[in-house]
Order: sequence, then C-alpha cells, then structure tokens
Amino acid sequence: MAYNPMHAAVVILNWNGLRYLHQFLPSVVANSGNCEIIVADNASTDGSIAFLQEHFPQVRLILLPENYGFCEGYNKALQQVEAKYYVLLNSDVDVPPGWTEPVLQLMEQDPEIAVCQPKILAQQHPGFFEYAGAGGGMLDALAYPFCRGRLFETLEEDKGQYNDVQEVFWATGACMFVRADVYRQLGGLEPAFFAHMEEIDFCWRAKNVGYKVMYNGHSQVYHVGGGTLHKSNPRKTYLNFRNGLALLYKNTPSKELLSSMMLRVLLDWVAAFRMVLAGQKKDAQAVLKAHADLIRNRSYWRRRRKEQQPKGNFPHISGVYKGSIVWKYFIQQKRTVKDL
Repeated sequence: MAYNPMHAAVVILNWNGLRYLHQFLPSVVANSGNCEIIVADNASTDGSIAFLQEHFPQVRLILLPENYGFCEGYNKALQQVEAKYYVLLNSDVDVPPGWTEPVLQLMEQDPEIAVCQPKILAQQHPGFFEYAGAGGGMLDALAYPFCRGRLFETLEEDKGQYNDVQEVFWATGACMFVRADVYRQLGGLEPAFFAHMEEIDFCWRAKNVGYKVMYNGHSQVYHVGGGTLHKSNPRKTYLNFRNGLALLYKNTPSKELLSSMMLRVLLDWVAAFRMVLAGQKKDAQAVLKAHADLIRNRSYWRRRRKEQQPKGNFPHISGVYKGSIVWKYFIQQKRTVKDL
C-alpha cells in the first residue's frame, strides 16, 4: 500500500534546547520527506523561538505558555496537530535520509500496530546502541525495563543482530511513531509522570486493549541522550523509581499485583542500599522519596488504575521476559539479551 508521508507529523518538544535544535534540526528538516515538521516549545528562555523563526520559517511552531514537562507538553501540543501518525522525536536526535519510510510503511500495512520505533544508535558512538530504546524495549516479570542491545548500563555493539522487524513491549519516547487515533483513544501520555517511562506506560496501555508495539531495524537514528536530565542527576533517579513503581501499579492485572509490588519495592530498597555503599546518597534518598510520593498520592494512582482496568496475563504478553533481569544481570552477570 502506498503511503502518503503528508499524513505524518514529526513533533519535537523543546525546552531550552537551542544547542540541539542548532545541531540536529537541519537533518530532520532535510531528511524527513514530506512529513510536517513541528517544534512544540515548553516556554523556553534560551532564544530557541527567535532562532527557529529566523532560520527555520518552514517549521511550524506551537508555543506552550509554561513548561509542562515531556508528558503533558506533548499532550497539549498534539491536541493542535492533525495527522494520521505522530512521530515524537527528541531534539537531540540526528536522522539520516529516508528514516521515516520503513516505519510508516510497516504501520500502514498492519492497522493493529499502534506504536513503532527504529533502531536507536548512540550519536557520539554510532557503532553502539543507545541507552534509550536501542533495539526495542522489553520488560521483565517485575516491570523492570531493558532493551534488545542494552541491559542496565551495558550497551551492545551494533553488528546487525537487531536488523529485524520484531514485536516488542515498548518503544522509546526518543523516537516514537504512534497512530494519532490511538494516542487520543488512550488519552495520551500519563501527565503525572512528567518525564521518564511514560512511553512504557503508554505502550502497556496500548497492549492491554489489543494493539501491537513494534521495532523496525530497517530504519535507524542517532540519539545523544541525557539532554534534559543526565543519568547521574538524582531528579532522574527519582522519576525513574517513582514512575517505575507507578507503572507497575497502574497496569499489572489484579491477581499478580500484590506479589509484584512487594517484590519490586524490596528490590528498589536493595538498589538504594547499593547506592549508599557506592557513595550516591542523594540517589538513595531519591529512591525513598519516590516511594513516599507514590504512597502520598495513592488516591490518584488508584483512580488511574481503575480507569485503565488492567487485564490479561502480564508475563505472557509479547515482549515480557518471564524471569528477573535484576537477578540475571547483577547475580549471574549476563550482559546481552542473547545471554538471557
């Protein structure tokens, strides 16, 4: 089936990312075919808007009145975008010619595909996979995320091992293709997450209502990563642990929920203890704060869980590793998905 690329909108959410717009927006404009290019700005103060108006008049601007964060920023921006497909693209991504076509053609061929991502390589080390997304996202039985090509901090070299088309559990928000009608049907990204793991939550919700999430290794992009919050920032630790636990609570079927939550909390405490031993006291405090905040806002999360009505047998959803990635990586020293 022929695909009309005008049906797709590449939407970059920007917040004080002038240096990345300067570096990477030219490749997006030059190499995205006839896709509409949009920058949605979260009330930047670094001159981003003036730069875009002067140098990229062909790029549509959506100006948001304040910094809504990644999740609500996209939700509010995409309300103003008419397209069949949204391409959520980070500002720190370099794209080669023809990067959109393989993914969009795949989605056009199968209406059950709600979300898809290309191969994500490291912009500074293009022979290796990048942390956020790599060769497609997976979860273990306790909803710890990992990727084909990345287990925790270990990144695989790209040797063509993931040059495939594969159903996965989640697609990275750094470069996520999504059907606009499904985005609206599911209510967009979880606003309370602010940032981090929102794409996993969205993909889980899509799977819970019968859609597929895919990876297409016939397209690739190059991601810097850590452009807003570096992985060493305790704020990122807080968001990852709070959202990871909320993710599990929101989406796990009732019969598996209690045991999964208890074990996940225990492992989070073990992670915090390891941080203390490593001299990362602020990160350990961030883990405890994440748990405390989740408990304090439990009425909100209960409501969100009720609204979404999790169903199905989580360990048997495509893209779930039935074991513990924590055990395999830290105890058995497994370092690649193939080793699992």
